[in-house]
Amino acid sequence: MSKVAFLLASGFEDSEMKVPYDEVIQAGHQAEIIGLKKNETLLGKKGNVSYAADKAISEVKASEYDAIVIPGGSSPENLRLDQDVLAFVKEADRAGTPIASICHGPQILISADLLQGRTITSYPPLKDDVVNAGAEFKDEEVVVDGNYITSRTPKDEPAFVRELLKVL
Repeated sequence: MSKVAFLLASGFEDSEMKVPYDEVIQAGHQAEIIGLKKNETLLGKKGNVSYAADKAISEVKASEYDAIVIPGGSSPENLRLDQDVLAFVKEADRAGTPIASICHGPQILISADLLQGRTITSYPPLKDDVVNAGAEFKDEEVVVDGNYITSRTPKDEPAFVRELLKVL
């Protein structure tokens, strides 16, 4: 049984959180929602789902988790300037921990300066940002490069979840 951190702020793309979260739990793994503040209610941008943060980013270490998931929407934009979030993903990357990010999720990897020399995908309008951060962009449903699993949009969720569950 693996322990998976979901980095989340309000404005996330509802299904990009709900689908992987539910699938991780259904597969028998433990999922924890990590937000900026413990117990904060986090709302999906479509209003279909909401979650409460299990822990604050300031009280966790990446070494406590077997994988990290970064849902898209505007959640990554709301997290990417927080130094604890950036330190968390950098620590996870140094350890080789799987980091699965979908849609706008790679914005956090860009801000953490982790994309140099990597091959990823993302929400297609982020292509220039991804390339400017030093990565090769591929317009594919899922791209796995080392410990990174990336996908573009909600329609890619089946492939995204499949690759995430493989590493767990």
